[in-house]
Amino acid sequence: MDDICSYVESRVDDGLLSWSEQQAIAEKFDVSIAYMEAVALERGILPARYLRNQQMFSFRDQLCCSHVVVVGCGDFGGYIVEALARLGVGHLTVIDPDCFEEHDFNRQLLSSPAVLGCDKVAVAARRVAEINPAVTVTPVVKAFSKRNGVGLLAGAQIVVDGLGRIDVRLDLAAVCNEMDVPLVHGAIVDCYGHVATQMPGGRSLHTLYDKHRRQQGIENALGKPSFTPAMIASLEVAEVSKILLNQGESLRHGLLSIDLRDGYRHNNC
Repeated sequence: MDDICSYVESRVDDGLLSWSEQQAIAEKFDVSIAYMEAVALERGILPARYLRNQQMFSFRDQLCCSHVVVVGCGDFGGYIVEALARLGVGHLTVIDPDCFEEHDFNRQLLSSPAVLGCDKVAVAARRVAEINPAVTVTPVVKAFSKRNGVGLLAGAQIVVDGLGRIDVRLDLAAVCNEMDVPLVHGAIVDCYGHVATQMPGGRSLHTLYDKHRRQQGIENALGKPSFTPAMIASLEVAEVSKILLNQGESLRHGLLSIDLRDGYRHNNC
């Protein structure tokens, strides 16, 4: 341990550790990038990939020890996974039973002809390995349900909703409450979307959806352009960072509605 600490400190340039140095250190000491990165951060050394986070996050605030579960890896789930990985969230569990189909191409970040028929969570894991190998991804090819929910969400500090069905969202909200885990929710249809955060004991999603539990499929009828999921996913990731870092004011008492045709509005809920 002392050897790797001393070596890491010797490879620093102006307080930063470059990607090439990270690779070399991991290979020299036969450790993972994640382990090497944790050693650096403990000593106030910032991996250069996080330089543009520095004004917002302190060394102490870096998210490498956080565990976030993303339920749904389709419309905005892929954007959520990508953004969380780039932030440096150390462990992502990504849950989705589906594989990529052609109708996903217009809006799903991780979709392409090359991955037709591939499990969405497997593609997400490969993508994260490419952009930030310090992040551990646990891909789970399962459909979330009330029956398996506690096991799937085990260890989560926060859960992010990337689902498309109201009934499953309500089950997710119930399980998160059972486990005392915050839930960040987002939904889209056409050029419209909204984001809300349910803290433990809250009923934000039930307030939104209890009367509409059986209403499914409107998003398929109206369509989903590429920019709407990107916007909603970004707002969800912002909520995740605020909660994990205990910074700023979350949407725990409100619903942020987005109308990308005509404007934006914030409603209490």
